Amino acid sequence: MGGPLAIVGFLALILLVVIPIHELGHLLVARRFGFKIQEYFVGFGPRLWSVRRGETEYGVKGIPAGGYVKIAGMNPYEPVAPEDLPRAYGSKPIRQRALVILAGPLSHLVVGAVLYFALFVTYGDPNTNRVIVGDVSRTLAGGTSPAFEAGLQPGDVLIRVGDLENPSPDELGRYVTSYAQENSGEPLTYVIDRDGRRLTLPIVPQLVNENRVTRGRIGFTLGPERLSLPEAAVVSSRWVGRATWNSVATIPKIFTEGVGRTFSVLFGDEPRQATDPTSLVGVSRQIGDAGAQGDWALFLGFAAYVTIFIGVVNLVPLPPLDGGHLLLLAWEMVTGRQADYRKLVPVSAAVIIFFSIFAIATVFLD
Repeated sequence: MGGPLAIVGFLALILLVVIPIHELGHLLVARRFGFKIQEYFVGFGPRLWSVRRGETEYGVKGIPAGGYVKIAGMNPYEPVAPEDLPRAYGSKPIRQRALVILAGPLSHLVVGAVLYFALFVTYGDPNTNRVIVGDVSRTLAGGTSPAFEAGLQPGDVLIRVGDLENPSPDELGRYVTSYAQENSGEPLTYVIDRDGRRLTLPIVPQLVNENRVTRGRIGFTLGPERLSLPEAAVVSSRWVGRATWNSVATIPKIFTEGVGRTFSVLFGDEPRQATDPTSLVGVSRQIGDAGAQGDWALFLGFAAYVTIFIGVVNLVPLPPLDGGHLLLLAWEMVTGRQADYRKLVPVSAAVIIFFSIFAIATVFLD
């Protein structure tokens, strides 16, 4: 049940929350600067429902694959009423128009930060450098696990193991393996912090074969470090920055290596690889697997990253993406002349066709 629920929840988040918030970002900033806002719609295609509030029509359309805010003057083929010319898109200062365009992609960073914040507050930071006990296994290598037998509990923090002070996860693994190999059957002293109390537990590590590698184990998994609200806010901002940078670095590879790989796999004998581009279907499947395993922390992390990635993709400098509009504003600022949007319609159409074909190809492969 967790798998389908995770998939539905993820798609609902992207299509019914992230995209409307993206368009709401455009709307709110445009309204702040006095633009004439004609429509705010979620979805495309046939109109399912709408209501007019003041000069703006709000509504929902039949295909939940996007949304839009219609500002007077942005469609080059629709004339602007004389009384609306001062509030039309092209009449406003470049700085205001740029902020209206940026508000959409930047909203993804805000939503991503909220999702990361929820992750760190509810599940903790999975990348902590401290050793925190997650789940304690009852069995290990066919017998009772030493960790369970010694009374180790989820949330315990390892302060010292043997003569190793404040071990990191990597240091702990190497140290326990070396100790178990050199001192078979001898207890190793584990000093832990449990809710502010320091406890000393003698535990005998066992040598376990994992993927043809022998390692010292006592039978627990690493857990995340739970954060306070201020700590979660700080760490969330760092993760947003990291996700943004990773997205910026990934997008050029998608347009070069990724496109070539996709069509090589589609029309050739190339095997699919884990690093190949994937569609919303492929991502949903991974999130469904996480939900099926009850790993809702991974669900939140995936959802936050995908949300930020979509926002960064919108900044690619190609019309009709937001980045394309920003590129035209930069051109106007440098040359002092507004671009003729009608001449760019074929470019926008070509970009839409390319993205559509690429999306269909990745969906088919997924």
